[in-house]
Amino acid sequence: MKTIFLAGGCFWGTAHLFSLVPGVAHTTVGYANSIVANPTYEQVCTGHTGAAETVRVDYDEQQVGLSDLLMLFFRSIDPVSVNRQGGDAGTQYRTGIYYTQPSDREVVETMLATLQRRYAEPIAIEHGLLENFYPAEEYHQDYLVKNPGGYCHVDPALFTEARKLVRPTVGKEDLRSRLTPMQWEVTQHGATEPPFANEYDGEFRPGIYVDITDGTPLFVSSRKFDSGCGWPAFSRPISPDLLSEHEDLSFGRRRTEVRAAKSGAHLGHVFPDGPAADGGLRYCINSASLRFIPKADMEAQGYGEYLPLIEE
Repeated sequence: MKTIFLAGGCFWGTAHLFSLVPGVAHTTVGYANSIVANPTYEQVCTGHTGAAETVRVDYDEQQVGLSDLLMLFFRSIDPVSVNRQGGDAGTQYRTGIYYTQPSDREVVETMLATLQRRYAEPIAIEHGLLENFYPAEEYHQDYLVKNPGGYCHVDPALFTEARKLVRPTVGKEDLRSRLTPMQWEVTQHGATEPPFANEYDGEFRPGIYVDITDGTPLFVSSRKFDSGCGWPAFSRPISPDLLSEHEDLSFGRRRTEVRAAKSGAHLGHVFPDGPAADGGLRYCINSASLRFIPKADMEAQGYGEYLPLIEE
């Protein structure tokens, strides 16, 4: 079981939203990063405690990923609003993402960087290690369950989406132990790694690229090109049958997601702006979803039959 702390304005709506997500075991509303120990609601409302109304979300990462939760969180707030969400204003209503495991930092910062690219204004979501968390008074817990007509700034349509927010990863304990946090979130929960600061963006040695999860050959170096996008780019896969395509409406854009057909792992997206002489497509793929095998090692690692493709 993992935990993330989300400050998204009034904590009643945020808590109710995430309580509906399959894989979320429990939500607790409270006050995070307070300079006053065990503050009361009245004290927090003065703005003098430094606390943010926050929801503790305990979830099973075998059922739902951190990146999935953050994507839902981003849709439940106005990310550029400072100290205000819905009809609530004050420092206690600021937005924030707080974690207790340092390994979550890379995923959080990557998701925030992806979100920032959608806005001209700076996003106003603070993030970092949790300093402290004090549960709120009992009458605040499960408030919208006890008071169905109570105030909520979250769009009710998101409640329906929350109930469907799950990507089956049950039975992948061994895979989870083999992958880094970023590889797991990219392949299993559709996260996107940082542009340019990834393993294979600048890799142009001869070789083959295989699915990081199961070793299936997907791309070869002879179809790789420098697109300037910040991620590995290929004009085509080894075979179209190796990939599956899916509509992706995340972050307010309409894109075509690409997954590995055999494992179901998220790879990246495909765009119609690749080299015209080689089909006109650009497969923009996360390094975290791939493993590169240099040409000199392909035979020894069982990929010798693909060597002729490297010579093209």
